[in-house]
Amino acid sequence: QLQASGGGLVQAGGSLRLSCAASGRTFSSYIMGWFRQAPGKEREFVACISESGFRKRYADSVKGRFTISRDNAKNAVFLQMNSLKPEDTAGYYCASGNFFGVVPTTYDYWGEGTQVTVSS
Repeated sequence: QLQASGGGLVQAGGSLRLSCAASGRTFSSYIMGWFRQAPGKEREFVACISESGFRKRYADSVKGRFTISRDNAKNAVFLQMNSLKPEDTAGYYCASGNFFGVVPTTYDYWGEGTQVTVSS
């Protein structure tokens, strides 16, 4: 089970830190990803992190602004979002899987989303 939190309303240029708490299976054995979905749009990849946290991958649209990290001792993954833009507005979802991929179908467990709204 995955539960995302930390979303909210922020002005452009601001920051938010999303958290995703995991339970139910061995957290450190799975790749974790963040995706987002805006109304009327398809779910899109944001970032993913390997089991150990050594490898990370980002969408071009967030590279240099967002940072993914994980704490295997706390069964949690985080997404630090800086320099937020109105186009970052979306529901953000965490997911776990066995492949280091950017396609949603790569991941087999999904949490409830947390809404991020960036005002201009």
